Amino acid sequence: MTILTLGSLTWSRALDHPDLLAPSTAAAIAAWAVDEPAVADAVLVAPIDPAMSDTAALTEAYALPPAASANCVLVAGKREGDERIAAAVVRATTRADVNNAVKRLLDVRKASFLPMDRAVEESGMEYGGITPVGLPDGYRVLVDARVVAPDDEAGDVVVLGSGIRGSKLALPGALLARAPWVEVVEGLAIG
Repeated sequence: MTILTLGSLTWSRALDHPDLLAPSTAAAIAAWAVDEPAVADAVLVAPIDPAMSDTAALTEAYALPPAASANCVLVAGKREGDERIAAAVVRATTRADVNNAVKRLLDVRKASFLPMDRAVEESGMEYGGITPVGLPDGYRVLVDARVVAPDDEAGDVVVLGSGIRGSKLALPGALLARAPWVEVVEGLAIG
């Protein structure tokens, strides 16, 4: 049953399709739905061609507004030998301000993108599908305020990775803002 009209994708309740989610993403959605029942019906998933998981290809292939998608990048830095890791989530029409905002929020001298092999191994997710939903404990999840605010093109919904390349999540930005692991940050993105 389709319960969202966004692009040409067929959206269904994510909890009904754990096969379209990374195991940690499915577990996080299920746990979140226990604490906030609206999650069960509001977090949706749609299958996609894995070759179309990158934002530009996804937008073109499935007629999505560019601002509907949010990218999640994993960033790390050290302070006094202590490594600090965060996910930075920004609208696809912007980019994460890693050198200023993320570095400042992590309180590190230098912030760098987590190497692909390490990001995949530690997150348990596929590269190109990494999502802020179901990341390891200890990772901060920094979400730019523009991701959770309604957008003129995308409306109230934000499209995220599902943990695998073969699907995407969609949920209201306001709901993402209420996720217990999310920190909404003004000025996390540039552009």
